[in-house]
Amino acid sequence: MAASDPLLQPFTLRHLTLRNRVMSTAHAPAYVVDGMPRERYRLYHEEKARGGIALTIFGGSSNVAADSPSVFGQINIGADDVIPHFQALADGVHAHGAALMCQLTHMGRRTTWNAGDWLTTIAPSRVREPAHRSFPKEMDAEDINRVVKAFGQAARRCKEGGLDGLEILAHGHLVDQFWSPAVNKRTDGYGGPLGNRMRFSLEVLEEIRAQVGPGYIVGLRMATTEDFKGGLTLDAGLEIAQAHEATGMLDFLNLNHGHIETDYALARMMPGMAFPLAPWLEEVGSFRRELKLPVFHACRINDLATARYAVRENLIDMVAMTRAHMADPHIVRKLQAGAEETIRPCVGASYCIDRIYDGGEALCLHNPATGREAHIPHVIEKSPGPKRKVVVVGGGPAGLEAARVSAARGHHVVLFEATGQLGGQVVLAARAAWRADLIGIAQWLESEVNRLGVEVRFNILAGEDEVRNENPDVVVIATGGLPDIEWVEGSEHCVSVWDILSGSESVGDSVLVFDGNGQHQAPSCADFISAGGARVELVTPDRMAAAEMGGINYPIYLRNLYKQGVTLTPDHALVAVARAGNKLEARLRNLYSGIEAVRTVDQVVVEHGSLPLDGLFHDLKASAVNGGETDLDALVQNRPQNRVRNPAGAFQLFRVGDAVSSRNIHAAIYDSLRICKDL
Repeated sequence: MAASDPLLQPFTLRHLTLRNRVMSTAHAPAYVVDGMPRERYRLYHEEKARGGIALTIFGGSSNVAADSPSVFGQINIGADDVIPHFQALADGVHAHGAALMCQLTHMGRRTTWNAGDWLTTIAPSRVREPAHRSFPKEMDAEDINRVVKAFGQAARRCKEGGLDGLEILAHGHLVDQFWSPAVNKRTDGYGGPLGNRMRFSLEVLEEIRAQVGPGYIVGLRMATTEDFKGGLTLDAGLEIAQAHEATGMLDFLNLNHGHIETDYALARMMPGMAFPLAPWLEEVGSFRRELKLPVFHACRINDLATARYAVRENLIDMVAMTRAHMADPHIVRKLQAGAEETIRPCVGASYCIDRIYDGGEALCLHNPATGREAHIPHVIEKSPGPKRKVVVVGGGPAGLEAARVSAARGHHVVLFEATGQLGGQVVLAARAAWRADLIGIAQWLESEVNRLGVEVRFNILAGEDEVRNENPDVVVIATGGLPDIEWVEGSEHCVSVWDILSGSESVGDSVLVFDGNGQHQAPSCADFISAGGARVELVTPDRMAAAEMGGINYPIYLRNLYKQGVTLTPDHALVAVARAGNKLEARLRNLYSGIEAVRTVDQVVVEHGSLPLDGLFHDLKASAVNGGETDLDALVQNRPQNRVRNPAGAFQLFRVGDAVSSRNIHAAIYDSLRICKDL
């Protein structure tokens, strides 16, 4: 079957033969150091090459000039300093049989003036971009000539760096800003009719060809349509594509859809689990039928079935599974080995992108090895030491990961789960309407622990006796936590997000949801409740709802909450809740004015994280070799846990995930992976 699989067929691009049809498109994971792609960046792309991918396009939005400064961790390709880093990256990726290219851009108005060298932003016209907020200078002839030359020099650096090719990013950036009638208001030879508006991009392409010669691979990433009033239409997009194709200077087109000038627009262009799989694939396929150039495409193509369909039906030539490779960089290798069912799925959580907003680096929600390849393995190897007995208590994501990794190390693992279902809080989170795909995290972990022979015992509330009776060498407490609502005066009148999503509490007609956390829990609950018809007010002490979320998820919450009539009240603390007849009175205090107000509702839902359910851990500490202490120095330095506090102890004892403190799925899984990878 592998021999006939359309995804595994080679594809020739000019002189370059790509070993299969699977690729990763350019993105900026923010792994650069001083604007350069150093070891972390290189190892991230090497892992995908090791995993069998044919082509990785790196350097999302790599900047060609100083007045296009990095605002989300891009590569600076505006100086020759980048060449040796490219050479190291090329050597690393080529060693594993994959090809690589870099994406070049000038961001135009899509950046800020108060970053980098504090130069004014530039654009075809003085039209402000809402997302990045600057008022750009209208480019004069000198600006145009300078930027055209900068593109050519950046292209030369790609070639001298040993890369197989490059891609010009037009979509939403300066090249596209010249094309778009919504941004380009010029009246000179670069404005007005579409032919004039394409003049800049054609000059850029000519300069790049002059620098790299006719044999080097050059592509263009653009939108089929901007899909908003006043922007580029589908017909205009096709005319642009055909005009650039006709020059004979392009080797491929990489097609997107939509516009990106606002956070909500970007959330639609790079959709997560709130959207269907491959939403623009058919449109791209129809576009491709009008072109001669090979077409690449990436947009929520998370699974091999969709990818296979796209290639088999000739909708696209190369299928990009970019976020899917963050979840599992070994997709192709597993496909070739007939182990497709072991691929860790991308669930569309968009934590990878949101984390750039919140933490300045791209991370996968449930694969903590991504971006940490220097220290954390994607493939767990068998332990060279003796086989050990590992007992894991708790079957949420932390417990499942501890069991998976320990079993992959070759140990005998017993997992106790208090309920009849694995997955923990992930199961609850997946009940919140559009977040249903989160269940894929629990399903994959469960599948892996079953495949690896973990002994799972359901419906056992494990205590000291149950643990000791197993004669363990290692005990991992992953018992999670319980909702923290008792801090509020009148908490006996409140319910938790867990109560609502689990269905243990019915929903009232009018509900106040208090968010003292800032992550997904409260907004998803407010979304869930209001979608059912209840009148909802979402109250938070933060200055905005969903304060800890980046630009891919919070726009979806806000879209839904506004459509469903939810009242959003920031900057308020929940002071007390009291019974008033058959209603509840919730007393709120404005954190700035100190003014208090009372809301009369049927129900108050409180989200304030969880309190560790760690009684068993404390009961076992006295019997543990390490006294239950995790050696934090060893943990952060990725060394084995060898601390001895009690030489007479019977086992090592660790606690992970929310049994330590209320955090998130990534933290829970990362805890377990770091500890158990060295057992």
